[in-house]
Amino acid sequence: MPENATEVTAAGIARLAGVGRAAVSNWRRRYADFPQPVGGTGASPSFALSEVEQWLRDQGKLAEVPLRERVWQAVAGHPAGAGRALVHIGCALLLVRDRPTAWLELAGAPDERMAALLPQAMEHVLTARLGPEADGVHTAGAQGPGGVHTAGAQALGDVHTAGSQGPGGVRATGAPHPGGVHGASAPEPARVHAPTAQDLLPSVPLLRAAAELAAGIGAGQAFEFLLGRQLDANPRQYTLTPPQLAELMADLAEPPKDTDRAAREQPVRSVLDPAAGTGALLRAVGGPAALYAQEADPALAALTALRLALAGEGPRRAADGTHRAAPGPTVRTGDTLRADAFPELAADTVLCHPPFNERTWGHDELAYDPRWEYGLPARTESELAWVQHALARLRDGGTAVLLMPPAAASRRSGRRIRAGLLRRGALRAVIALPAGAAPPYGIPLHLWILCKPEPGGRPAADLLLADTAGLPGPAPDASAGPGRPPGGKTPGGGRERIDWPAVRSAVLGAWRDRADAEGVSRVVPVIELLDDDVDLAPARHLPRPASGGGVSGLGEVRERLTETLRLTSGLVPPAADPAAPAHRPLTTVGELARAGALFLHSGTAVPGSAAVPVLTEHDVLTGAAPTSLLPAGQEDPGGAAADDPVLLQPGDVVVPVLGGSTTARVVDASTAGSALGRNLQLLRPDPAAVDCWFLAGFLRGTANHRQASSYASTAARLDARRLHLPRMPLAEQQRYGERFRQLAAFEDALRTAGRLGGQLVQGMYDGLADGTVTPG
Repeated sequence: MPENATEVTAAGIARLAGVGRAAVSNWRRRYADFPQPVGGTGASPSFALSEVEQWLRDQGKLAEVPLRERVWQAVAGHPAGAGRALVHIGCALLLVRDRPTAWLELAGAPDERMAALLPQAMEHVLTARLGPEADGVHTAGAQGPGGVHTAGAQALGDVHTAGSQGPGGVRATGAPHPGGVHGASAPEPARVHAPTAQDLLPSVPLLRAAAELAAGIGAGQAFEFLLGRQLDANPRQYTLTPPQLAELMADLAEPPKDTDRAAREQPVRSVLDPAAGTGALLRAVGGPAALYAQEADPALAALTALRLALAGEGPRRAADGTHRAAPGPTVRTGDTLRADAFPELAADTVLCHPPFNERTWGHDELAYDPRWEYGLPARTESELAWVQHALARLRDGGTAVLLMPPAAASRRSGRRIRAGLLRRGALRAVIALPAGAAPPYGIPLHLWILCKPEPGGRPAADLLLADTAGLPGPAPDASAGPGRPPGGKTPGGGRERIDWPAVRSAVLGAWRDRADAEGVSRVVPVIELLDDDVDLAPARHLPRPASGGGVSGLGEVRERLTETLRLTSGLVPPAADPAAPAHRPLTTVGELARAGALFLHSGTAVPGSAAVPVLTEHDVLTGAAPTSLLPAGQEDPGGAAADDPVLLQPGDVVVPVLGGSTTARVVDASTAGSALGRNLQLLRPDPAAVDCWFLAGFLRGTANHRQASSYASTAARLDARRLHLPRMPLAEQQRYGERFRQLAAFEDALRTAGRLGGQLVQGMYDGLADGTVTPG
């Protein structure tokens, strides 16, 4: 194998071939000619990508590797690491977008010549986009155009910052902080330097492939895809802000003037994210804006600077006919609370998803910091330190939107600061989101909206409290499971079941109208909240909406339940005729797939990753409609272009591969066109050879599932290729299939009856308890 050849893990092979990881394990056991590992560990070996591709082609399991998959595998297997590879790609894509002619000239040269010429061209475009190294950023008394700068010139393709040398060659400098922060190293500009020719030489083929990808989907979207893959591959290293939530926060801080968010006209304003992370919040800002960011991780700050630069506008045509790059973001590295990079900034907007539950945020050394206008936060109240930092960096009348843990609204240790925010009129709204809106996904996070009080202004006399946890889930479906609340939402929420359009509409409507809406929002006088606890949790002040739409809706629910029960009684299967166990000749799904009688596909889509609804594992298990979370054209949670999803067709059979449930769903006309979600296997039978209902019915057999499943310590996994089917003529298959179809209809009717019965029972309990229903 050539030195530094791209390697791929078993998960990557599964993605290439469109199968599950269990199939890759089976191939390794069954085929002696399967490529041998060339790296990795015994538990997670890696293989040469070129050898894997050739083997898959020889076996007829792969026609052509998609370009985006090839580029990502090259990034993941880069000898300098994926982080360094993404920096190289980001610099190259800026050159591709801002100076396409120069790129084409360079791309025509041999690899060695191209690597020698690229650093100067990259440095030129980085300087034009992110600002010259000698310039200052927006610090005390100076508001620059928004460049990313550095204090040194010894980087090799990464970032210079204060503190320590991080991953990817991040180097340290030690200039004193002009703001006089106690005992902290100074923040440094996150200047992305052009890599050297030596560093670039191994990356040249990758850069050519990335440019080819950009030619198809755009430079910004190509970088988004690759960065999104990197974030998805390392979920524990990053705290992500989903794009739907980021856009909602941006619009709360600067509401759109019309329904077309992308086309609104706004004056240039300044927007700060003091805990920038991957830059999702600043990327969601609409209209022209000067973006300022601070991030503690220098390697992540570099990627964020490139991401924001590529997401911005391309070069503008000046009056003299030349093209000039628009101002880029101002990104700095350092601990925001201990070493504020923008001590004199008065931003129009602050957007922030701060770290939660930090005990070492600087309580002792920052005890006399002037930012604590509303009181010194307790050691356990790091979130209230971020709130006050955001207010300190706003202009008078500016708006801040922060994502907060629910405990920050009610912990007794923070009641004095909460009271101060209310008395001064700084806190304007607390909005509870559904559980699953952002990590940690198990709790319903809050949005705090703050406005910096203007001198001499009258403090606001009320606080908007809103709770979206009770909103209906996406795509209400009559076949929702037993006991599920209206709208098909699972108790406790879940990131795959949030109806973001409904949440967005409710939150923006409540914020703009500042009016009471039953079960959703309430405008509460401040005087009512200033008690001993100063508890601002919306759930404490908003009555939960009654089940079934209240007393007025119980009659309709009862009528629907009665009709459903009548229909269900007509679907009860006839009495079973006992018979001796049948001994039929059997085949397997794998054998049928090899014979071309059906095709297998593995799901990769997640809700929001495609412009179509996604059929999730939850939808299959509960009989719900496909999950639709985003309007067409929006981006996936990783901010990247989604893989081409597998779209469902009528007659497809879908089975979950995890959990050991005996479930199979036949796709009908209402579900067709949706994307196949993760942890699902699709079986697409040839109608001339296999009846879809026959297939689904026999796949649901308990014994069939047991013999085709493998068991780990915590879960069971189904290998669909091992599932058995009896060999029967098509006419006999259809006879069985009709019976299985009738059973499925009966099962759907039972689900509907269970859901409606649950609504009726809970509504009666609620009505009797609150007095709106009399005992008769």
